[in-house]
Parts: sequence; structure tokens; C-alpha cells
Amino acid sequence: MTQADKKRSTNRGKMIPSPMMVRVQAILQKEMVREFLAEFISTFVMMVFGLGSVAHMVLRGDDNLGSYLAVNLAFGFGVTIGVHVAGKVSGAHMNAAVTFTNCALGYLSWKKLPVYILGQFLGSFLAAVTIYFLFYTIMEFTGGNLTVTGPVATANIFATYLPDHMTLWRGFLDEVFVTGMLQLGIFAITDKRNNPALQGTEGVVIGILVVIIGVSLGMNSGYAINPSRDLPPRFFTYIAGWGTQVFRAKHWWWVPVVAPTLGAYLGGIIYSVFIGCTIPREPQIMENPTEYEDHQLPKTMPHHTTTTSLASVSVATSNKSSLRPVPPANDSIRIQQF
Repeated sequence: MTQADKKRSTNRGKMIPSPMMVRVQAILQKEMVREFLAEFISTFVMMVFGLGSVAHMVLRGDDNLGSYLAVNLAFGFGVTIGVHVAGKVSGAHMNAAVTFTNCALGYLSWKKLPVYILGQFLGSFLAAVTIYFLFYTIMEFTGGNLTVTGPVATANIFATYLPDHMTLWRGFLDEVFVTGMLQLGIFAITDKRNNPALQGTEGVVIGILVVIIGVSLGMNSGYAINPSRDLPPRFFTYIAGWGTQVFRAKHWWWVPVVAPTLGAYLGGIIYSVFIGCTIPREPQIMENPTEYEDHQLPKTMPHHTTTTSLASVSVATSNKSSLRPVPPANDSIRIQQF
């Protein structure tokens, strides 16, 4: 075989991407698109596991195939898997309240808020659709009569509903408090300046946090703690046959949207003010004192800095002492990426 024949054979073996594939790859490499897809898929994963466990509990009949503990475990470790799916891309918020808090406290750009929330809502909605078709025994369980309340109610597979022992405003305060605990815990787990979880274990620890919240504080309102977990599946039940009662039952539908958002914001502020601001910063020693010779300290600190930065003193390794200002350390609480 001649050299020309070998070259032609090699070229035939190579796959030349079509212009359409090139355009698709270029779109998928855009930061906003990657973060949208990461939130979409991670939220879908979390919700499929969580809603599936609720379906087991509601539809179990006399078989005892599900339990309240199983629901907590499924949602908790569903969060863990979601973090592993998207943690390095978007931070795997999977929660509109967490995303809003990051934007409000300056840890995430506001322009990303609609991108994250749209991905979360679509992923949650698709998960509800998936569970509906996987557990089509819902129709047998209810006899074709889809109800929100009563002995064969099944709307609670997809969204939370206020139990009889709770009033609307008690439920509101409960969601504020529980979501505040969630956000405070997330900041503590991921704050690199404090005592964070070991690298790579953040998803497991956050999942355990969700399980603990469920088993200790979940009885009163079903611990929605996440607008992205509650509103899209509720909208699905509205169009799938449960009707307007999913929004009318005790006028509860807006609470899992507003209360978790307020609670997460308060929890984030409490951590940032009472913990984040009080963590002492270790002095930084420059290895090369001449590296920042022309560096000027900023006149104002970045808006996300939570403690006052002071110029550190660097001692040169030679026999002459050299005083050099060190750039301020980044004090932001990082939960966007693991």
C-alpha cells in the first residue's frame, strides 16, 4: 500500500462532525447553557427519587412498601446524587430559595437567577410526569377519581399539603424556620474558611442534613423547603386531572414558594453575620515578596467580603526585611461549586 493509499484510508476512518453537530457543541459549551442543563438534570434526579418514595408510601396499601423514613432517606440521598451530577457545573442548587439567597448575598450573579430557576422548575415538572406514568396504579388506587383530600387522596404524592392540625400561618412560620436551618447548614458545610466537609463529601453531608430536617422537623408542614420541589409538580397535578383544588386546599400553594425563599435568606444572613464575620483570618506569607511589588490595596472592599481585610506583613528570606502588602483573601462563602 502506497503512502497516498494509507492517508486516504486514515481520512476515511476519521469522523468529520457535521455543521449541525459543531453548532450544537458550541451551544453546549456556553456557561449559561451548561448551568441550565446541570440544574435541570440534578433537580430531575432528586425529584424522581423523592416523589417515587412518596408514591410508595401513599400507594402501599397493606403491603407496607413505603414509610415516612423512606421518604426522608430518598429525598436526602436524592440531593446527594444531584450534587454529584451537577456540583462542579452549577453547584447543584436544585432549590430556588437557595439560588435566590446566593444572588441576594452576592455569591451568584442576578442574571443567572432565571436560568437556574427555569432549569430547576423544568426538571421538577418532568420528574412529576415521570412518576405519574411509572406509578399509573394511581388510577387503580383512586378508582379514576383523582382527589386532593380524603382517604384515597393522591395529590400529596407530588406536592405538600397542610395537615389538619396546622393553621396557614403556623405552617408559614414552620417553613421559614426549617428552610433557614437548611440554608444555615449548607453555608456551614461549604464554607472553606470554617470547618467544611471534606472535599468530595459535601453531597453526602448535605443529604444527611436533609434527612435530619425531615425526621426531626418535617411533620408540621411536610418540609417543602424548596419552591422548585413543590410548585412545578403542583402545576402538573392541576393539568393532569386533580383540578383547581390543588391550589385551593387551605390556600396553601403559595406558602412553599414564599416561606422557603424568606427562610433561606434569613438563614444565610444569620450565618454570614454571626459566623462568617467572626472567623479570624490567618496571616498570609508571600513566597515571593516582589510578586506584588506594584500591587495597590483596593480603596473599598468587594461587596461580598464579610470581614475587614488588613495588609499582612511578609518577611523576606534574605537578611533584609521586606514589608509587602498582601492581597486580601477571598472571604466569600462558596457554595456554587464543590
